[in-house]
Amino acid sequence: MNKPLPMLPLNLGLMAASPQAGAQEGGYRLPPAVLQAIVDAPRAPALSLSPQRNIVAVVQTPPLPGIAEVAQPELKLAGLRINPRTCSSSRFSFGTDLSLLDVGTRKESRLRGLPRGLRLADLSWSPDQRYLAFTHMALKGDRGAVELWVLDIEARKARKLSPQPLSAVLTRGFNWLPDSSGLLVHWRPSGIGKPPVASGIPFGPIEQDSTSDGHVRQLRTYQDLLKNEEDARLFEYYITVQMAILDLHGKARLVGAPGQYSRTSIAPSGEYLLTQSITRPYSYIVPASSFGERLEVRDMHGEVVHQVANLPLEEGLPPGNDAVSEGVRHVSWRADAPASLVWTEAQDGGDPSREVIDGIRDLVLLHAAPFREPPRVLARLTMRYAGIAWGRDDVALINERWHKTRDYKQWMITPGHLSTPPELIYAGSYEDRYSSPGSPVMRADVNGFPRLLIGPGTTLLLDGAGATPEGDRPFIDRLSLTTKQKERLFQSAAPYFENVAAVLNDEGTLLLTTRESPTERPNYYLRDLTKPEGEQLTALTNYPHPTPQLKDVVKEQIRYPRNDGVEMTATLMLPPQYDAARDGPLPMLMWAYPQEFKSAGAASQTTGSPYRFNSVSYWGPAVFLAMGYAVLDNPSFPIVGSGDDEPNDTYLPQLVASAEAAVEEVVRRGVADRHRIAIGGHSYGAFMTGNLLAHTRLFRAGIARSGAYNRTLTPFGFQSEERPYWKAPDVYQTMSPFNNADKIKDAMLLIHGAEDSNSGTFPLQSERMFQAIKGLGGTARLVMLPNESHAYRARESIMQMLYETNAWLEKYVKHATA
Repeated sequence: MNKPLPMLPLNLGLMAASPQAGAQEGGYRLPPAVLQAIVDAPRAPALSLSPQRNIVAVVQTPPLPGIAEVAQPELKLAGLRINPRTCSSSRFSFGTDLSLLDVGTRKESRLRGLPRGLRLADLSWSPDQRYLAFTHMALKGDRGAVELWVLDIEARKARKLSPQPLSAVLTRGFNWLPDSSGLLVHWRPSGIGKPPVASGIPFGPIEQDSTSDGHVRQLRTYQDLLKNEEDARLFEYYITVQMAILDLHGKARLVGAPGQYSRTSIAPSGEYLLTQSITRPYSYIVPASSFGERLEVRDMHGEVVHQVANLPLEEGLPPGNDAVSEGVRHVSWRADAPASLVWTEAQDGGDPSREVIDGIRDLVLLHAAPFREPPRVLARLTMRYAGIAWGRDDVALINERWHKTRDYKQWMITPGHLSTPPELIYAGSYEDRYSSPGSPVMRADVNGFPRLLIGPGTTLLLDGAGATPEGDRPFIDRLSLTTKQKERLFQSAAPYFENVAAVLNDEGTLLLTTRESPTERPNYYLRDLTKPEGEQLTALTNYPHPTPQLKDVVKEQIRYPRNDGVEMTATLMLPPQYDAARDGPLPMLMWAYPQEFKSAGAASQTTGSPYRFNSVSYWGPAVFLAMGYAVLDNPSFPIVGSGDDEPNDTYLPQLVASAEAAVEEVVRRGVADRHRIAIGGHSYGAFMTGNLLAHTRLFRAGIARSGAYNRTLTPFGFQSEERPYWKAPDVYQTMSPFNNADKIKDAMLLIHGAEDSNSGTFPLQSERMFQAIKGLGGTARLVMLPNESHAYRARESIMQMLYETNAWLEKYVKHATA
């Protein structure tokens, strides 16, 4: 229930006059020492604010895990990755220390009783703030377990609570009871035995059928699917859990029989459980998230008291990004009532192309315990349901949106008086950042459920990014729901970027913020708006600048036009002490990720802020400032399709025009040598890189990480493209850089995680792209990182990624001539 505070960014880098490879022959290689230092730098802690907002749990984050950790056994079943050693979802980074920080006194407390060699996975405050529960990944030899521990806040002492290990494959394995008297846990069933062992002998052929029913379904491409009945039995074994109620002394009471529970949630009153159970038949073409489910309400002894829905296996949705499941979806408890279920049902069968009566696409329904009366209609929506923020009987905010048009609406409803018509609070485009009103500030109630923070006169607080033509300026507004008038309580002001991490009092006058500038690392502050302007801030943390030698990195948020009039934004970064007049143009690395828009106006809006800290991370391009390159980070690559036009119908001309505009601007400024520019990106940015190398000669080299290059291998859509291949074959073929591999005349480095689990970016994509370029006589290199997924995790993999990128830039860009 408690939203963690954002992790402060880590930035560390060193300048180098010239690269030194410093690598061993064969095996994993190391980049120059200055890049290694960035990878190995200590990382900022993660923070979690207590329900009463006066204590912060501080979790120390460790260095990157080694490849031995990442390469541990892993099962790939039904779209899940499971660690069989611990019976949990695979993860490789854990908190290594835990402490408490008093917000008022700014004193940090050490804790007693923490497990030796702490590997903290998840934590949660009790609603009454007397305890903090957390899970510890205990390892001993080739065995492991997810242990549940609890910290007594007053005593500052931790102890192991659960006598049995948790199961954390589909959930984190524990949730607090609303009255804070204990926890609902998911145990590994004691009598479940050993996991089934594959015989290695096939039972028979693997069979799948499709019966003609005239319905077109989107069947996206997924990894790690079930392949046979042996997989299915193993999957069933690992998702089977035993629910139990555990009091604060460790005494347990079993709740019902073991089952395949994908989710369990407790009603605010503490009287009922909502359970979701995965049901057969399973599928070989969709992941577990699309398997059938049985939704039931149970009493606290596990007896079923109400059947909510039986949802069938769903192998694909109707075409379109506004398509949803047919029938019941988004079932949850109403946060401000003792025990009322709320859910939504599509009135168009989930098909956005189907006409509907009175224009109603979604119904939102409410059903109160003991569930004897029929459910009542809470809202009738003309678009898709997009969530609800509960307050009290007379105030709740419900949202709806429609992807095709980017339309968004927010309504005020009165859940306790359903005859009262809804009142429109906001209507606009969700891609129009300048007009965004912000999100309502929520507060955990006494039961731990998130509720609207409602002030005197039925007022709300709104927390927004504050996008403006000059950059983001976060704000807090007070909105009157009766008069619709707004009062601005706070807004970030130059030369700092100050973001609200939490509102600490009901009036909205005491804020916990993060404050930074281009030369000052983000730190936490208390801002008291009741005091005079110059006396409002009190520092809560004092993290030093991680790289004082890079303190003078030059950063500028630049704007420049595309040839069709769309305004572009980018972050230009230059090495310390660089002077364009004295030093001349530099070799440059551009790093981008295209984005689709429905209007040129929205595409032209400024993103980011010139007052953010000059962060240098091993994952992004700024790390190569340390090697003497100029960097253009996140330049706009908007793909606009206004009205009925689809953005991707003109993808290539817009992509090329965006690249040309960026290159011309940095050359005009005299900071980049036209003949020494590289382009790079990750995932869809890698796809962009392949296309730019195929259709322009603007770049001397490309760095493409974990991309997809042949769109016929994702025939039911990709990114925001909702048309299947057979409806737009020319678009798919034209956009695929694989089809134009013969046109790639500049050097392309392809890096890919060998175990990529992301939908669409199969490792095969990079393998076939490399094979095409090599077979056609082009210049390319393929690096497959063992045991890595879509984002790379092991220290050795990150080092190899930087080594390869640096060597590629050194060879093909840094010393290139016209």
